[in-house]
Formats: sequence, C-alpha cells, structure tokens
Amino acid sequence: MVNNFIEICGIAKESKIGKHLPNNLYVHISALIFLDNILQEYEKSARELINNSDFDLVKFNLEEPKISYLFYPDFDSNPHPPLKKSIIANLIEKSAKIIDYSNSNNPPILHRKETFINTNYLLYDKFKHLTFIEEKLGLLDNARYIGTQKEWQQLLNDHSLTFIDHNLVCDLHNNPQEFIKIDRHKAAIHRNRLSRPVNLALEAELFSEQTTFFDYGCGRGLDVQIMAEKGYQSDGWDLFYQPNNPLKKADIVNLGYIINVIENVTERREALLKAWALTQEVLIVAAQVLIDDRQKGFMVYGDGIVTERNTFQKYYDQEELKIYIENVLNEEAIPAGLGIYFVFRDKEKANNFRASRFHSRVRTPRVLQPLKKFADYQELLTPLMNFYTERGRLPQKNELIQESQIKAEFRTFRQAFKVILQVTNESEWDAIADRRRQDILLYLALSHFTTRPTIRQLSPVLKADIKELFGNYQAACFLADEMLITLRNLNIMKQICQELKVGKVFEKSYLVHLDMLDSLPTLLRLYEGCASRTIGRMEEGNLIRFYFNIPRISYLYVPDFETKKEPKLKTTMSIDLQDLRVQYRNYSHEQNAPIIKDKHLLKIVEID
Repeated sequence: MVNNFIEICGIAKESKIGKHLPNNLYVHISALIFLDNILQEYEKSARELINNSDFDLVKFNLEEPKISYLFYPDFDSNPHPPLKKSIIANLIEKSAKIIDYSNSNNPPILHRKETFINTNYLLYDKFKHLTFIEEKLGLLDNARYIGTQKEWQQLLNDHSLTFIDHNLVCDLHNNPQEFIKIDRHKAAIHRNRLSRPVNLALEAELFSEQTTFFDYGCGRGLDVQIMAEKGYQSDGWDLFYQPNNPLKKADIVNLGYIINVIENVTERREALLKAWALTQEVLIVAAQVLIDDRQKGFMVYGDGIVTERNTFQKYYDQEELKIYIENVLNEEAIPAGLGIYFVFRDKEKANNFRASRFHSRVRTPRVLQPLKKFADYQELLTPLMNFYTERGRLPQKNELIQESQIKAEFRTFRQAFKVILQVTNESEWDAIADRRRQDILLYLALSHFTTRPTIRQLSPVLKADIKELFGNYQAACFLADEMLITLRNLNIMKQICQELKVGKVFEKSYLVHLDMLDSLPTLLRLYEGCASRTIGRMEEGNLIRFYFNIPRISYLYVPDFETKKEPKLKTTMSIDLQDLRVQYRNYSHEQNAPIIKDKHLLKIVEID
C-alpha cells in the first residue's frame, strides 16, 4: 500500500467523509466504512501495527505514510473532549509510537465534532447545532483560542460561559446550574402603530370582513385594539399583561416576536404549538433574525443572549426559523418578510397565497374607438374586461357575477369579447394572457423547492387558468422545470439584462428599481423569487441588484430616491442563494456612503 501513497493522498484529499486540514484527514472510527475502499485497506494495514482498539479518530498523514490513532474517551459526552492518547503507525518502518496526554495540563481538544462523523451518526445534529451556535457567537473566529484546552477555557471564562451537555450557558458564580431570572415582560416594546407582522397580513389581504383575530402573547394589547377599531373581532392573551384573558380560537392568530424571547426550549415549542391549536386559518409567526450585530446583548444564555434590559433574545437565521416552525408544526411556513412567516391550515389557500405573490400588475387595454355597439354595452362588458385582465382568460361557468346578463345579450363570453376586440388592441390582450402564463410558470418553478402541489390541491380558479393557458398541468410543470434548469446559467442572466431598456448593467451585476420587477423577464423574476421565497424582501427596499458572477440577490434601501438627484444608499440586505445566508449592512453613519448615480435609468415612470 505504501507504494501507492501518492494515489492514496489524492483519494484522501477528495474524500467527502472526515475533516480536512492542509496535511491531514481526520475520520471518526464510525465513518471509516464510508471511505473509499483503497483508504480502508490502507488504514487496515496500519492498524495491524498498533495492536490496540482504544481510539476514536483516525488521522491520515498526507505528507508521509503515517496514520495516527487518537483516543478521546469522552467524544460523545464532552462538547470539546481532550486527547488522552495518540498512537502513530509508521508504515515504512513498520513501527508504532505512543504519546500519552493523560497527565498533560494543556492537551489538544476537539472542535466541530460533526465534521469527523457521517450524517447518520446518532449525535450528528447535536454536534452540528453546537458548532452553529459557537460560530454565531464568534467563539471560533480566532484560531489562537481553539485547539488546546487552556486557551479555550480562557476564552469561555472571558465570556462567562460554560457547558451543560452540548448547550452553552452562563456561568454564574461558577455554578452552571444556577440560572438567572429573565424579565420576559420587558421585551414588550412600546408602539403607536400596528405591528409589522399583522400589518403584512392585512396587506396580503388575509383578512376579510368576518375574519376573527387573536394575538397570542399580545403584550400591552395594541394590535388587539387597532384590529378591533378596524372592525374585526379581536382578542388577545399575555402571560404577564393579560394573564386572565381566555385563550380563544380565531381565523388568524398572531405569534409575534414571542418564540425569540422564551429562554426555555421546551416552553418555546409549547408556545408555538398552543398558538397553532388556536388557529383556524392562518398563523402568523415572527421572530428576530440574525442579520446584523450578533452581540446585541452582554451575556450568552442557552441558545441566545441576555440583553441589557435583562430580557432573553434568540436570534434565528431566516432559514433556521423556517425549519424550526416547520419541524414543530409539520406544516410549510411561507415567508412574508424578514423574520415573518404565514402558516396556513388549508393547503389550497396556501397555494393561492403563494401564487398571488407572483401575480403581475397589468392594466386593462384602453378603448381606442368606442363604436356604438360597444358604447351601448360598455357598462355590462367592463366586468368581463376586468376579469380577463386579472386572469388572462375568459371566465368559466359561475366565475362572473354578470354571467347571465352578458350571455342574455351575446350568448357566450367569447362572442361578447369579440365586441371588446373591435375597440381595443388585440395584441395587448395577448400580452396580458402571456404575462399571466409567465406568472403561473414562476409560481410552479418556485414550488419545486418545497413540495409542488398536486392538481387537486389547487383552487378551481387556478386549475382553470392552467387548463386554458397551458392545456394541462403536466405541460405547465415541464415548462417551469425547464426554466429552473436555464436559471443555473448566470451568463444567460447577464445577456438578458444587457438587452433590457431599464436598469443599469455593471461588470458583475444589474441594478433596477423594485417597482420594475413585475415587468422584467420571467427568468429574472425567478432569480429574485429564489431569494424572496424563503427570506422575503427587505421591508423598505426600493432597489434590487442581480449578480452574474455568483448566485446572489441584494435589496437596497435608498430613502431619498424620489427626491434627490444622487441619493445615498442607507441599507442593503444580500442573500447568498447557495446557502441562503443573509448579510445586512447599514451605511447610515458612514460619511462615504455609496451614491446612486443615473437613477433615471433604474425606473420607467408611466404617464397616464
């Protein structure tokens, strides 16, 4: 095997199993069976030299034919286990050397334990979650503090941290079991307007005239009060402020910024489940998401931080929040904004909501020459024109209130529409149908990332749209998937942008006003949808940047875009589409904040 050492090193460097360092590959004993067969045989030949089965990790030396067998007796139970013994097998000399660390006052320790094992390892998720938390808190940023026990412990002491099992907690008076009392009620902020999650639900037209509303964890009850003033039956409950109020079932239930202030993991889950149990139609879930400064508090506590007001905050990643909601409720969480998700009871209504998010805004074609026959029936035909503008097709039976009156005069919708075509531009109606067709493809393409609905799960009106515009559901899905395949080629995105008459093309990106999004080619809308389907758009964002060199979308907020010739950029939110990481930057306090030049190129102003 030693004669094939160069080949062995090449295989080891390409291994998808184990932790890679520049000159070594580390693999847990449980993952050896997943290695390439040549590596397995190579390791077996080395193990014959040590005559010892007390080891947890195997270290493949990629500079010379040596394999080290490392003994970490507390690998499973200790979040950062110390090395007790190392046995180095030299395959050239056919010898073994033992190094004992059991009496060392500063032995090597392990970090990122999930990298050594395979994903089917029983504790893989626990190890991975610990690494995720440590990375978010910046504990693994400086290599000087990791790798050895003394330096790592000093870093923990400096941050008042310790471990209970694989959970980071505050070390208070050197007693990790002595937890502090969190003042949860102080997390209820003073507001003078409707909260953002509930306002988004209103804007999404989730409320109808008879919709009932319940705010679970309502704080001081402002949302309950405002929604009642708007005419909705509105109630709320809060553990601190409204503990005696009854829990009531409602069409729409709001769980706004509650699960991020509960420090107890079990209680956090129970709050989500209780709110869902009260929900008859839609649950709104909102939580703080980690997009900016991860050290907004002064003390790490559990899987979050304690703020200066002695409240707890868990900052989720947007994707982490989505996964958490879906794992607890076993239902899809649909993003409505950064840190805000809607969870629907009815799958058909959920699909309608998803589809509505990609419904282009189009205008009804103008009447060019009002002939007498049209003029006589204009009031009767206007609802038919509006329906076609909305759906891109003629109505089916019972879809239009004025059906009987129109058919009494024209016998069929098609005959009535012929009268409309006599006084309007037919190509404009064709463009409306094509735009509606592209909207549906966009919706179906993005549904591929979750669980695409079956035809039975679609609403009757959407089924009718698909049948009229595509012929059948299979054909529509095929075209949508073809679009997704094309999207992988960012050079095509660049070519599309270079041909557009609106927006600015840079070397690596394309910038345009967000108001133009609906009018952009479908592939660009799909590109943006890959970001907004999970993350949501930045609430105040008014510009959008498409990148060509990497799969990334950025939303920009330029507050003075409409009023100043060269307005300054205030904030950006960038989404990496490979891992859905969100980067947020605030330029408010920077003297040299970027300036938006040639803003007239970014937006076409329509004149009525």
